[in-house]
Amino acid sequence: MTAPRPLPLEDVTLRRVPVNGVTLNVALAGSGPAVLLLHGFPHTWELWRVVMADLADRYTLIAPDLRGLGASDKPASGYDAGTLAEDAEALLAALGVTSAAVVGIDAGTPPAFLLALRRPALVRRLVVMESLLGRLPGAEDFLAGGPPWWFGFHAVPGLAETVLEGHEAAYIDWFLTEGTLGEGVPAWARDAFVRAYTGRESLRAAFAHYRALPESAARIAEAVTTTRLTVPALALGAHPVGGALEHQLRGCADDLTGDLVGGSGHIIPLHRPEALLGRLRGFLAG
Repeated sequence: MTAPRPLPLEDVTLRRVPVNGVTLNVALAGSGPAVLLLHGFPHTWELWRVVMADLADRYTLIAPDLRGLGASDKPASGYDAGTLAEDAEALLAALGVTSAAVVGIDAGTPPAFLLALRRPALVRRLVVMESLLGRLPGAEDFLAGGPPWWFGFHAVPGLAETVLEGHEAAYIDWFLTEGTLGEGVPAWARDAFVRAYTGRESLRAAFAHYRALPESAARIAEAVTTTRLTVPALALGAHPVGGALEHQLRGCADDLTGDLVGGSGHIIPLHRPEALLGRLRGFLAG
């Protein structure tokens, strides 16, 4: 079976875009209605290259490196989901986009959710996958044994970067193997991710996202007390999150579809891109 092909880099325009006090590295491709793609850990915008190859003939694809990750700025603060949502909103404004579908995975899911919750006139459709939304009800079964081990390791200031400096490739490889049920990701993606997370400053900024999780959870909890998610939303699960994200959204979303991507590990856009695209094509066109 031929592996799905990524969008060639020559078909991508990379821009440095100042937004919300930082400068983001942003990949742009395609033409048509805008779709904003928000990656997670340990990824960069290149997580989406296979998805982008399929969608570029119908959509303008906007794939930033999140604050602190990849080639984007690595400030001292601002890693909570609320600020990341402000980054995304400012990015769309800087690009002149007044309506966009937003797709988020892992660390990109909470800011995607908050952006859609806060700005329903801006976000026409929302796709979120393989993440939790703070402490919202619905994820109790998933969290029964506690959060995944690395959440605590990454949360201790200064610890993970001290332990891992010089061993980044082995650490990133573990996540890429686990996130694809042992199959691994293509070499071009693995090499891009290892480069992006090598060096103490890159590690520090990556783990800052985990250290901001309590603030992110507080922002989400506060937001849903006064506002419901009204835009059409699609929640996708795989291994290990499964249906937990959908269950969380059931309590605050008016128009929600949930689905599981069978046979997929956490890194759905690289592990089972065709299955993901089969769901995205219909939902984004709706």
